[in-house]
Amino acid sequence: MSEQNNEDLTPRSDEELTDEQKGLEEAAPEQAAFVERPHGQIIEGANGGEGTVVRSAYLGKEMQTSFLEYSMSVIVSRALPDVRDGLKPVHRRILYAMNESGYTPSRPHMKSARTVGDVIGKYHPHGDSAVYDTMVRMAQPFSMRVPLVDGHGNFGSIDGDSAAAMRYTEARLDKVAMELLRDLDKETVDFQPNFDESLEEPSVLPARFPNLLVNGSAGIAVGMATNIPPHNLGEVIDATCLMLKNPDCTTEELMEVMPGPDFPTGAIIMGSQGIRDAYETGRGSLSIRAKCEIKETKQGKSQIVIREIPYQVNRQRLLEKLGELVHEKKLPEISNIHDGADRHGIDIIIDLKQSAIPEVVLNKLYKHTQLQVGFGVIMLALVDGVPRVLSLKEFLGHYIAHQEDVITRRTKFELTKAEERAHILEGYLIALDHIDEVISIIRGSDTDAQASGRLQERFSLSEKQAEAILQMRLRRLTGMERVKLEEELAELREKIDYFRRVLADRSLVHQIIMDEMNEIKERFNTPRRTKIGSAAKDINVEDLIADENMVVTVTKAGYIKRLPVATYRSQKRGGKGTQGVNLKDNDYVDHIFVASTHAYMLFFSSKGKVYRLKVYELPEASRHARGTAIVNLLPLEKGETIAAVIASKDFPEDEYLMFATAQGMVKKTSMALYDRTRKDGLIAINLKDDDRLIAVKRVSPGDKVLMASTAGKAIKWDESEARPMGRDTMGVRGINLPAGATALGLEIAHEGSCLLVLTEKGYGKRTLAEEYPDQHRGGQGVFTINMTAKKGLLIETKIVDEDDEVMIMSEEGVVVRTAVSGITMQGRSTQGVRIMNVADSDKVSAVAVTKKGKKARKKDAADEIDLDEIETDDAAEAEDSAADTAEE
Repeated sequence: MSEQNNEDLTPRSDEELTDEQKGLEEAAPEQAAFVERPHGQIIEGANGGEGTVVRSAYLGKEMQTSFLEYSMSVIVSRALPDVRDGLKPVHRRILYAMNESGYTPSRPHMKSARTVGDVIGKYHPHGDSAVYDTMVRMAQPFSMRVPLVDGHGNFGSIDGDSAAAMRYTEARLDKVAMELLRDLDKETVDFQPNFDESLEEPSVLPARFPNLLVNGSAGIAVGMATNIPPHNLGEVIDATCLMLKNPDCTTEELMEVMPGPDFPTGAIIMGSQGIRDAYETGRGSLSIRAKCEIKETKQGKSQIVIREIPYQVNRQRLLEKLGELVHEKKLPEISNIHDGADRHGIDIIIDLKQSAIPEVVLNKLYKHTQLQVGFGVIMLALVDGVPRVLSLKEFLGHYIAHQEDVITRRTKFELTKAEERAHILEGYLIALDHIDEVISIIRGSDTDAQASGRLQERFSLSEKQAEAILQMRLRRLTGMERVKLEEELAELREKIDYFRRVLADRSLVHQIIMDEMNEIKERFNTPRRTKIGSAAKDINVEDLIADENMVVTVTKAGYIKRLPVATYRSQKRGGKGTQGVNLKDNDYVDHIFVASTHAYMLFFSSKGKVYRLKVYELPEASRHARGTAIVNLLPLEKGETIAAVIASKDFPEDEYLMFATAQGMVKKTSMALYDRTRKDGLIAINLKDDDRLIAVKRVSPGDKVLMASTAGKAIKWDESEARPMGRDTMGVRGINLPAGATALGLEIAHEGSCLLVLTEKGYGKRTLAEEYPDQHRGGQGVFTINMTAKKGLLIETKIVDEDDEVMIMSEEGVVVRTAVSGITMQGRSTQGVRIMNVADSDKVSAVAVTKKGKKARKKDAADEIDLDEIETDDAAEAEDSAADTAEE
């Protein structure tokens, strides 16, 4: 049994145990050794003999104490840098070990494995890979603003390539690292035992420049983290000198000479507010943006050349992300990406398509890639072994205090050495003045000790002086040697006087610090790499895009494109039309409409959802191009198609959208409820399982709603018949349908307008809206056309005015644009006339209405669009025409 703590080995009685302890012993006697008992209590053995000494330990307190000790060990010994030299222990040990082994700039490179072995064998008892990775980073010019290790071989790349194995690479200290170690041999810092107390290592380096700010630091400890950005060496030294001259200077004054971080990879810091926050409070958020250049190629296309990327961004992953975005059609404006890296730079070259706007593409790149990243500044460092978040002034203050201590201790060391040398020289001169007597005393002495004692007694010398005289060579007896001794003694006395003045004058210490740092600045300063720009703002895309009208087509198979209205020429009634789009087999144009490039496009799907895009976000293509699959632009579900499209620049609360479904249901909802953009769409209307959305129109108070059905009937009722509802509702009955019939569409009638009715084979007519009687919502309506097999089924109804034009597109992509005034005006129950000459194998698929004339005013929407003159296709003819939105 252990003999220690015998005074505590008195057994405790049962009364001294708690009820909980007694219960545990009774329930599990074999676990009695784990019962919390008073310190040192003896538990009787199984055979009545001596038991085990049990020491009291409260688990919660023990865990708390152990965890705090572990936390502080991680904080102090691994993760956080010292505010004085800006180094973590592993960095400091690497530099010290290389210096002790002689791997200095004046010596050849040595194998990295030797350095790693020295470090882990003498000072840092951890894994060799951790030490080597640290040394590799200290040699990387893209990781360190001022590399401290001069590497020879493959030390990794900005693309994320790892360094070669330590047996292949070589390294030595860089010249600037010697400034961190300078004066280490002059008792400028304290030393401490290494892990096995066989050697000593410095607890901090002299650090003759503010390394923590110059190279920054990043680390995660237990419950805290540090992330200090690197800075320009010359600017940091200037800020330190300013602080030495004026300790009461403000952060703004410091930022005049040190405006912000200077990352080794360059790039641009957007705005200075985050910098100011970090310098004043120790915490701030920076936005770093890549340095890009827009160039024009010989073919007239644009290129985006990425010259510099943000700090700590993996260039290869950036290239992979760019490729993914292009593949996923999120950046359709990009045609190609080149890796232009060479020994002169790390350029990434992005080729744009002809119609792409470089500024818009850049804005998307900043949003979706690491060409723009955030950098959270946490200026946390160890101050006297305690982690603290520091402001810039506090950082510089602690560094200056460290340099004051270094200079003071160095001066004391040099003063002591100078005084010791002067003392010896004084003894030499005394001996030379009495050289004959000195020689006589030495010759007459039996031992060195006797001679030393007699010299001390005769000439009042110290023991050291006497020993130095005894060791003096005969050459020192020449006249020239005496002159040299006198000159050296005079110089030493001047130095001693200077050293004493330095120790007595704090301002002189500051001047020395400034002079020596300025010398370092002259030798190692480099120009600033990181620019500081204005605060990051998204580019106002609409300022870069011309306000013009576009014809947007959507095919049944789900292809969409836009192109200028002037692409299509106006024709007389009955014309054959022009080829408007090349389509795949069994595909046809399902929707055609005209809208401004600055308008929002609301895409309403057949399943009752709404998606929102700007017109300029739609892909522009030639007249004969098929377009882009809409599934690349909108997250449509399987079987979901576009049923209606609304163009609008604003979303007034007092205007409404009127919905119609195939089963004759209608719903009215304020437009303001749709002024939102959601990636996966918003619910526009609730639908029954067997119903689908067929039309959406904008309505205002007093508008008349016209609905038609495949049964050839139409009904007109006032929009007030349908009360306003929310988005997530089903609506009310709009038209009563006979068995087998479905609703065909929904139109908004106004005074003087006509209802254009069109069949599959291109027959149609106009009928005044006033000829349709006003009814209540939910009726069957009245007949609107006599349908025959020759004319085909009723396919479309549109509200038109006398000065309108209609654009009709067939399933085979043939387009006809003709004036409404050329279409016969007839009564309700008539057969109509041929409007478009449709081939036997073709059918009318879509109809759009445009306003004829320049600068026409939009009548069925709140906003106004001024349109420029639209040129015809055959360059010999030019017409003034205007295009407005046909909501499908």
